[in-house]
Amino acid sequence: MNNRSFDGMAAAAQRRHGTACVIAVVAAVALVPFSACSSPSDNSPPAASAAASNVTLTAAQRQNIHLFVVESSKFHKTTEATGIVDFDNDQATSVLAPFSGPVSRLLVSLGDEVKKAAPLASVASPDYSAAVSAYRKSVATARTDRRLADLDKDLLEHHGISQREENQAQTDAIDAEADRDAALQALISLQVDPQTIKDIQEEQPVSHPEALIRAPIAGTVVEKFITPGQLLQAGTTPCFTVADLSRVWVMAQLFGSDLDSVSRGDPAEIVTGLSAGSSPGTVDNIAALVDPDTRSVQVRVVADNPGNLLKKQMYVRVLIKARQESSGLLVPVSALLRDNENLSFVYVAKPDGSFARQHVTLGYRAGEQVVVADGLQAGDKIVVEGAIFVQFMQNQ
Repeated sequence: MNNRSFDGMAAAAQRRHGTACVIAVVAAVALVPFSACSSPSDNSPPAASAAASNVTLTAAQRQNIHLFVVESSKFHKTTEATGIVDFDNDQATSVLAPFSGPVSRLLVSLGDEVKKAAPLASVASPDYSAAVSAYRKSVATARTDRRLADLDKDLLEHHGISQREENQAQTDAIDAEADRDAALQALISLQVDPQTIKDIQEEQPVSHPEALIRAPIAGTVVEKFITPGQLLQAGTTPCFTVADLSRVWVMAQLFGSDLDSVSRGDPAEIVTGLSAGSSPGTVDNIAALVDPDTRSVQVRVVADNPGNLLKKQMYVRVLIKARQESSGLLVPVSALLRDNENLSFVYVAKPDGSFARQHVTLGYRAGEQVVVADGLQAGDKIVVEGAIFVQFMQNQ
């Protein structure tokens, strides 16, 4: 046999050996999953199932936990919302210019306390002067016409004039008195000083009266809209806002789920976050419409404001305590835990002495207790102290 024939035989042998190796490797890989499925160590349940099994504690370990018996309890729900302070519109008045003319001077500053009818500003008003003059003329005319009517009545009795002439005199007197009364009402609406009116009625000399814008109510000057020299238009130009700040409105925003437990007359607490503490209040009104922008319902709370603690446009917390009693299964917050999916659960004691994980649906929280809407029944015993220890033992 020559060398070329020997080399060919060797190459053929190597090819047959390589094919056999490949077949052996494929067979080995194919057997791996079957051998893994038949392994006794993999017959145990998944880790999640093991974690969900009940926990059994020794007598010594049970000393580390405390149980709580779930019972139906009654409570008054407290609803918390954000509110904005506003003036009590029943005790706040926007002061409009009662007459036209330029502002001569301002007599008050922001924050000043004023009494009813106190002067706020003076105005050089032709309307004011014309109204005073008109009243003086009407008073004089009414007095003269009445005197003439009385004389004509006496003449009629002595047949000095006809009945027609006497009737006309009485009509003229009545018309003049009506004009006088109308002119008086004009002065009152312009808030003319009562002493000036009295002097005119008594035919006393009257100095040039000063047109004054006066406070319609007693309170605090909280807004000022005019400056000296500004031209005012009667009945349209806003000048000041005077408000009684001893009481304010707090406008709270509530959403659908909270409205069921809020009604008119419920007591409320206004919390500012300042060191002065809180102020008491009462729910005064619940809006009939939903705000289309926020989808909330506006609730008005009337609150006392001692020391003017509450300022307009201040953001506050509003705590409304329902007068209507509610009931539910209240459990301590310390009993609640959360699993890997962030779901709430508690440990419930079973008759055999073990502890089972029970998922619960939570409702309203009342202080350090929370209402369980679903998952528990009255009479269940749950772990309230040491629940974390039980969870640790379960995960071992």
